[in-house]
Amino acid sequence: MRALQLARIAVEAESLRLCHTAQRNAIHIVLGVGSLGFVLGAIIFCHVAAWCWLIISWDPSIAALIIAGADLVLAAVLALVAMRSSPRRVEAEALALRRQALDHVATSLTIPALATQLLPFATRLLRRR
Repeated sequence: MRALQLARIAVEAESLRLCHTAQRNAIHIVLGVGSLGFVLGAIIFCHVAAWCWLIISWDPSIAALIIAGADLVLAAVLALVAMRSSPRRVEAEALALRRQALDHVATSLTIPALATQLLPFATRLLRRR
């Protein structure tokens, strides 16, 4: 029954990893949505302030291009920060445990290994009859 125990360990490790991954993603989504409102408000006020300041010095079309360029740079920086989220240690360990258990399941599912594990089960069935 060692193969079944290893398969159970692999399933438990995978469910632990998926649970923590889902929890991490849910936290990211909630925090992202919450901060989005504040960011949008701040961007609107910064745009108004920058527009008022730039319109004094430059033509309105150049001021609009400056604000658009700054927005693109800010968007690129935020996208890079968002893409740097990496799995936590518990998720990596659960994934490694699952892989190791599945490797052991594959090696223990040979005919002699299965025969030695099923032999006591078969003898109990025959004794009951």
